[in-house]
Amino acid sequence: MSGTDHARFMALALSLGARGLGRVWPNPAVGCVIVKDGRIVGRGWTAPGGRPHAEPIALAQAGAAARGATAYVSLEPCSHHGQTPPCCEALIAAGVARVVTALEDPDPRVAGRGHAMLRAAGIEVMTGIQADAARRAHRGFLLNRQAGRPMVTLKLASSFDGRIATATGESQWITGPEARRLVHMQRARHDAVMVGGGTARADDPQLTVRGIGVPRQPVRVIVARRLDLPTTGQLAASVDAAPLWLCHGPDAPAARVADWTARGARLVEVAAGPGGHLDPAALMAALGRSGLTRVFCEGGGTLAASLLATGLVDELVGFTAGIALGAEGRPALGALGIEHLAEVPRLQLVETCAIGGDVMHRWERI
Repeated sequence: MSGTDHARFMALALSLGARGLGRVWPNPAVGCVIVKDGRIVGRGWTAPGGRPHAEPIALAQAGAAARGATAYVSLEPCSHHGQTPPCCEALIAAGVARVVTALEDPDPRVAGRGHAMLRAAGIEVMTGIQADAARRAHRGFLLNRQAGRPMVTLKLASSFDGRIATATGESQWITGPEARRLVHMQRARHDAVMVGGGTARADDPQLTVRGIGVPRQPVRVIVARRLDLPTTGQLAASVDAAPLWLCHGPDAPAARVADWTARGARLVEVAAGPGGHLDPAALMAALGRSGLTRVFCEGGGTLAASLLATGLVDELVGFTAGIALGAEGRPALGALGIEHLAEVPRLQLVETCAIGGDVMHRWERI
């Protein structure tokens, strides 16, 4: 097969893998395509909950046709025994002739061993096909394994002049129903939805995915140093409906820690940083250790500003409405402490489109 064929089948594997985003953590969302004589005989992607993996699903669909076929896998097949046998062993047992991958898995339990195991079994191995696209697709998993933190997407919905609420705090709804539905779809593609304590107190949000049907709700992460959150709102009433993690500081009252723990929330202690707020890097490291690979942050302004200021925002999604709230409106971001333009965090525009009566623009960290 030509290089064009390899790129085409790997692109399909990547698109299949994307179906698992937000559903498979702490595992990567991998896609696999089995091709025999130019015809696709098997397809698979990581199942909700992280297992079974993409390769055994695709091999099961291919059956006997897998013998002598080429397997396209968006990440190096695993080589270690975990809760499931290694995918390398499944590929070898199926008798595939060639395995084409996009990236080496940085997980120290794999890290080249999968490719080596396949080669030792006499299977041809090609790597680096659609590598740039795969790095984008697996960005959360790669950051978790290489930097010890999840990928962070910051979502800001604001007026044309960058305000998220009127002076009195009214904010529902600045953007239209089409934009709000897209936000639910974006939540579903992340492992967790995160807001600051101020947003949780002011809006009493559910932070769940609604209206589109998902097999697994994202974790709801609330960042509240003192755990000063209402126990009569929607979050407290829905602990059984979706996981609730509360990130707090060392000075959070023990009684509040015990109360929320008894209600079924998971409590995560995070070190304090400058100004008494939770240290953003420590916060992300704690979420990374807990297995999260993709976090969708929906504010508020103080939390959003702290993540931007410390270079922890990997993707910025803005929804801009055709209204203006004026200088008295509440800004989308808190203080960044910037005096010179050279200090401004720079992002690169990758997408813009109309969503109903609003504009969605997506940016990535350079």
